[in-house]
Amino acid sequence: MTPDTKRKFGRVDLEVTAFGFGTAPVGNIFREIDEVTSDAMFQSSWDRGVRYYDTAPMYGHGLSELRTGQSLRWKNRDDFVLSSKVGRRLVPAKRSDIDFAPWTNAAPFVMEFDYTYDGTMRAFEDSLQRMALERMDICFIHDIDVFTRGDEQPEVFKQAMDGSWKALESLRDQGVVKAIGVGVNEWQVCHEALKQRDFDCFLLAGRYTLLEQDALNEFLPLCEERGAAVVVGGGFNSGILATGAVEGAKYNYAPAPDDIMEKVRKIEGVCADHNVPLPAAALQFVVAHPAVPSFIAGTRTVEQLEKNLDWFSHPIPGAFWSDLKSKGLLREDAPTPE
Repeated sequence: MTPDTKRKFGRVDLEVTAFGFGTAPVGNIFREIDEVTSDAMFQSSWDRGVRYYDTAPMYGHGLSELRTGQSLRWKNRDDFVLSSKVGRRLVPAKRSDIDFAPWTNAAPFVMEFDYTYDGTMRAFEDSLQRMALERMDICFIHDIDVFTRGDEQPEVFKQAMDGSWKALESLRDQGVVKAIGVGVNEWQVCHEALKQRDFDCFLLAGRYTLLEQDALNEFLPLCEERGAAVVVGGGFNSGILATGAVEGAKYNYAPAPDDIMEKVRKIEGVCADHNVPLPAAALQFVVAHPAVPSFIAGTRTVEQLEKNLDWFSHPIPGAFWSDLKSKGLLREDAPTPE
């Protein structure tokens, strides 16, 4: 499979490229990316055939959406698929009054959670204004998980299922968007949302990877049954599947614990036996599942982007996947590339 391979987006009348461009880094997460580098990554991805782009109001307090619109505005709108998110409204404020962490030099807006019907409609319209694009194709309800909301999560989830869901369902019924879903860090939240409401898709960060396949228990089978598409982000588990088990390797945005380091070392051993780069295996594994049409990756430089695109189509022998399973490093029931 190549990054520009077009794949059907679940039951929806959409096709996305197997590789999607994730825009959290161009929101200046952790450190700044300049305008020239940001645009260069968009244009390089386009030149390599990428036609799916994902953004969100959260990324850089609106900066990511501003940059996404700036870089894609003069492309033929029917030539690419765009997703963004609702759940936060952005309110103008003085830079000196804003806590931007973990973003750096972001846009001058304060973020406020809002999962009401009216707040969702307002956020949706605001996103289109920031991007200055005529439509988004896919819209996710963002961050209604325990990872983000802690003890408030049950009430937040209920608010979103009542408010944001109704707003997005109305927009879908009107043909304003083609697909609506939930974007979170936990497959369990996606699974519960799909049981309760008629969602088309999910954006799942970090919970279906070479290191984690618990989503195969219940969530991914239900997605197949219902025709729901799952876009996977965080396929490197926030770092360790790209860097390997090196000192300081990150797993779920924190230093990797010893058991994860040990498992990655064993996977790296199988990679060495078959001359397979670890990041190539991580990327290609994710999109082998029939419910996963696209993997979105965020990068900081054109060089990083080009590496990801090359890894995506790096030849991997079938024996590699067989060895991972025989050594207990990958679930037997996990789909692997043909």
